[in-house]
Amino acid sequence: MGVVLGSAAQAQAPGEVTAIIGATVFDATGTAPRIANVVIRDGRIAAVGPKVRAPRGARVVDAKGLALLPGFFDVHTHWTPNGAPATTPQIASAYVAAGVTTVNDFHQSPESWAPRRQWLSTLYAPHVNMTARTSTPGGHGADWADQNTTKWVNTPEAARQAIRELVPYKPDVIKAFADGWRYGTAPDNTSMDVGTLAALVDEAHKNGLKVGTHTVTVDRGAVAARAKVDFIAHSLQDREIDGETVAALREAGTVYAPTLAVYEPVKPGQKPPENPQDPRFQQSVRKFGYALKNVKALSDGGVPIALGTDAGMPNTPHGVSTLREMELLVQAGLTPTQALMAGTANSARVLGLIDDRGTIEAGKRADLVLVAGRPWAEISDVRKTVRVFINGRPVHGPGVTLPKANSETAMPAVPVKALVDDFERGDGRTSLDTLRTDDMDGGIDRTVQVSQVIDRAGGGKALALAARMAVESEPQAAVILPLTRGSVQPANVSAFKGVRLELRGDGGPYKVMLNTLNGRWAAEVKAGPAWTTVEVPFSSLARAPGRGAGKGPWTGTDVVEVEVGGTREGGRKLWLELDNVSFY
Repeated sequence: MGVVLGSAAQAQAPGEVTAIIGATVFDATGTAPRIANVVIRDGRIAAVGPKVRAPRGARVVDAKGLALLPGFFDVHTHWTPNGAPATTPQIASAYVAAGVTTVNDFHQSPESWAPRRQWLSTLYAPHVNMTARTSTPGGHGADWADQNTTKWVNTPEAARQAIRELVPYKPDVIKAFADGWRYGTAPDNTSMDVGTLAALVDEAHKNGLKVGTHTVTVDRGAVAARAKVDFIAHSLQDREIDGETVAALREAGTVYAPTLAVYEPVKPGQKPPENPQDPRFQQSVRKFGYALKNVKALSDGGVPIALGTDAGMPNTPHGVSTLREMELLVQAGLTPTQALMAGTANSARVLGLIDDRGTIEAGKRADLVLVAGRPWAEISDVRKTVRVFINGRPVHGPGVTLPKANSETAMPAVPVKALVDDFERGDGRTSLDTLRTDDMDGGIDRTVQVSQVIDRAGGGKALALAARMAVESEPQAAVILPLTRGSVQPANVSAFKGVRLELRGDGGPYKVMLNTLNGRWAAEVKAGPAWTTVEVPFSSLARAPGRGAGKGPWTGTDVVEVEVGGTREGGRKLWLELDNVSFY
């Protein structure tokens, strides 16, 4: 994997020199902590040692009595709008404040990476590795969103093709939802077989990409080892691990990032359940006990431990959960030094970044955190953040003011052209050069949907959508037309009065939806076998209940998608044809 560059907003100015004087340095190389000085030049560590002096004109940071460590890593996070905090700038700020300087984001679609990378470049933010997702049909991660967000694979050939399709997006890491995620408590109907997983890993490695797996049972841990995955990004927690599986993971070179923070039954600040004998709570306690024991067994057995949290999932907030993970590693039986190594050099090594960062050595990227205390003796001292440096520039601490962009909740809205899509392009993209996506209901048994561009009688092209509804409440089939790439940057459509489209179908009803950063708006329309022109004034839109309902009036200033589809009873079919979608 190539070096992931930090944001322009946090790069040390060319020729700028900083000297950190008198810190006790934990360099994550295996050397005991020692008092030393560190000189940073052009964003990298120029020199480290007790006799190193501050160059003339350097900005001097008096660090006497403080501990200096490499910036922390989190190899498993989800920058989801349902997390805490919820938007990219606030998530970035939370990591920076915690001294977390490199993370993997497992949540976003490849189409979103380019605008998200641009957005991050305006922020004080950690280095964010964009992670491509693969799963099996109906498997965890494929039970929501579209096949651009999560590639569906269940054969070696499909796995290799998925990697080839992802490479042009320049992913930093590949994630495979390799097992059925039922934690050994329900039927496993969706796990990835070892041949498919091994082919996926091999194709990724041919393209210089590391692979992490969602793996949560001991037996599936053995499968991950056989496939030679680079790291497991969850706990094996259905039973105590056996020596044979430990040996298999060690011999495969697989690293273990147990995400204890997401599994902790009663998280910091939470109240214990009113009924501690509740079967679900007891199950979580039992699984967490196995998770703790297995971290220790794997570490003792020679399997390197990295740091991941699953932050962004319920009650697992960004930033502080990374620090909590180190405390939980110690609770599991690792030493504070081992926990610090997990959060620094070990994680850098598994991501292929150890030559660039993860230790405090000359030539390395100056991603550093100063804390009060001695975290190699008392791990909770990692919470006592004093200063943070990314690319040599101070991004947290005395005298540091975050850029205004870090306080925003969205990118600035942009105007868009009236024509959204006339379906004349042959590459699956709209007239706005965005990727059309399908939007079915979620779950293992999802609505089966096919949307494709077809020839229209009389000339030109149209989009045809056909679906068989899943047998569940409120199944859905729809096509999404993003207004900006990856639906990241909002569009301002307030200069228009509504959306117009040409439609024909099975009679309906159908829904025309405008998806915004503040919820979904919808209007019901009907269409029979003959083509008809439908106009939906913005004034006729009503807030759609359910997912992302939002609050407040319609503004038209934060729209990200136009969506057209419908729902039928479970097992029934739906069809429609769509053309010339535009604002008017």
